[in-house]
Amino acid sequence: MCIEFGRETCGNLDIAESREWLVTNGIGGYASGTVAGLLTRRYHGLLVAALKPPLGRTLLLAKLDETVLYDTGSYSLHTNRWADGVISPHGYQHIERFSFEGTIPVWRFAIADALLEKRVWMQQGANTTYVQYILRRATQPLKLTLKAMVNYRDYHSETQSNGWQMSVEKVEQGICVTAYPGAVPLYLLSDSSLGDSCTIFHNWYHGFDLAVERDRGLNDKEDHLHAATFEVTLNPGEAIAFVASTEKQPDLHGEAALKLRRAQEQKLTGIWNSNRPLKTKESPAWIKHLILAADQFIVDRPVPENPYSKTIIAGYHWFGDWGRDTMISLPGLTISTGRPEVARSILRTFARYVDQGMLPNRFPDAGEQPEYNTVDATLWYFEAVRAYYSATDDDNLLGELFPVLADIIDWHCRGTRYNIHLDAADGLLYAGVAGVQLTWMDAKVDDWVVTPRIGKPIEVNALWYNALRTMAKFARQLGKPHQEYEAMADRAKYRFSRFWNEETGYCYDVVDSPDGDDSALRPNQIFAVSLPESPLTPAQQRSVVEACGRMLLTSHGLRSLAPDHPQYQDKYGGNQYQRDGAYHQGTVWGWLLGPFVLAHLRVYKNPEQARQFLEPMANHLIAHGLGSLSEIFDGDAPMTPRGCIAQAWTVAEVLRAWLATES
Repeated sequence: MCIEFGRETCGNLDIAESREWLVTNGIGGYASGTVAGLLTRRYHGLLVAALKPPLGRTLLLAKLDETVLYDTGSYSLHTNRWADGVISPHGYQHIERFSFEGTIPVWRFAIADALLEKRVWMQQGANTTYVQYILRRATQPLKLTLKAMVNYRDYHSETQSNGWQMSVEKVEQGICVTAYPGAVPLYLLSDSSLGDSCTIFHNWYHGFDLAVERDRGLNDKEDHLHAATFEVTLNPGEAIAFVASTEKQPDLHGEAALKLRRAQEQKLTGIWNSNRPLKTKESPAWIKHLILAADQFIVDRPVPENPYSKTIIAGYHWFGDWGRDTMISLPGLTISTGRPEVARSILRTFARYVDQGMLPNRFPDAGEQPEYNTVDATLWYFEAVRAYYSATDDDNLLGELFPVLADIIDWHCRGTRYNIHLDAADGLLYAGVAGVQLTWMDAKVDDWVVTPRIGKPIEVNALWYNALRTMAKFARQLGKPHQEYEAMADRAKYRFSRFWNEETGYCYDVVDSPDGDDSALRPNQIFAVSLPESPLTPAQQRSVVEACGRMLLTSHGLRSLAPDHPQYQDKYGGNQYQRDGAYHQGTVWGWLLGPFVLAHLRVYKNPEQARQFLEPMANHLIAHGLGSLSEIFDGDAPMTPRGCIAQAWTVAEVLRAWLATES
């Protein structure tokens, strides 16, 4: 698959502004924008730096507005939409082609008989973005002018200038921008020996219109500071790279930095290929794109004993590293891609944060103490450890983590936060208190928990049963007592029959809730089939897969609620109240496609047929976040992609399921 667009897409603003690109730096920072070059989100920018990796993400460089002088003409290559709705200028009309080199976006601008090429990438491990321009074709020199639009704000917010005075100073080969005393400086430099010039400005441009934020019911106007203008004359074949960095002396050798970035991506695909020595059939190109997409979520989370410890960003643009998302994503992003050493680092990182038998739900952006409002993240940790051990036979790590895992079981047996405890009456896990969201269906607006699911949620107890069986196997492997785990698992399996709804032919979503047993058809029961250890009978497994296939399955995932339910929401959008009200009430979740495929494979044992459910995702790689997979989709056709343009667990579960269907 070649991700490439011509004028039919690039010249159509409605389409070109809806296709977004993303590059990342491995520490939580990123650059992102649209094919058209138009800002549509508060999250867009050429340098969104992770000042406290992997969080503390701060917009520093919003964009470079390009104009070229060629022959006797002046051509604006940038595009802006302003507060009054006016598009000016219309630089997107000069884009002849947009394509990807791995994860690197590349634009080709046609200017009369000249062809100017632009590409954007980041340095791994640094808050440094490269923007390179190459004059591929021309009959005379071309003068390139760049207006640097800077900012300094949390990436969740927006700026109204109100007379803000930043410090803009010339330095060797560029400028240094300091937003205020104590702020992290931004360096804008060039690698040119072509005699480029730089002129300092301090002009605020008011009223950039952010159309997607308006659709999300959020503030939709933004100001950016024109800090400086760079000018350079390029002859045919010449190139220049502009570097935006928080480092005072970043590597200014653009070509060398580009070669390094390409080599890193070639290494990732090489690992994938070497991890499949017995596969006779070449993976499709879209799967290879996902191998590179998978790496974008893997970032550093420094801890005292290891500054290069790893974690997983849940999604771009706005999520940090969440415990649940990390553990669900870990097998697909690391084991399936042949990178078990990354999985090992993540498992050890999160082990140090286990508290009262619980894994953190999330790490706040501002760096405060982790939050523990989750019942399932901890149980997914067992499955992540199991997947790692299955791939590596790493007895050393298993021995290191076993006491942590045993302590988690003990805490759940005697009770931990949020009324999470083992019910002695039936051996199932109960969880929940009023006003707190604990499962993955965690939408909450003010005091409204949209899907509280207090009681005994089905996926939580499927995970609990899977964890107990896993612990018994780990104990036997390490020569430790295993009988108690086996006995607890046997009891949980026996009493799991309480979830079976004979009348509907599928499972209750929650039993023992304050309102009784919840018979709503939701996708959570698919995990009782897809997990390695299933507490359902073969006949029940088949019925669950059939029910989910009939009512919940779409081309891009499973609906979070059946369409015939009175609370079903067919579209996701509007203000936060409306969006969160639909988030788990019919909205399609891409990551659930993986468990459905694995469950289907378990029941029907037909890899080719199971793989067919994944194939529509290939087309999605060119529809939203280019080269990656979205977080969510509308429940009704045409299942428009929504939410994050690149979601870790969607990429991970599609990769994991694809690999399973190749076996």
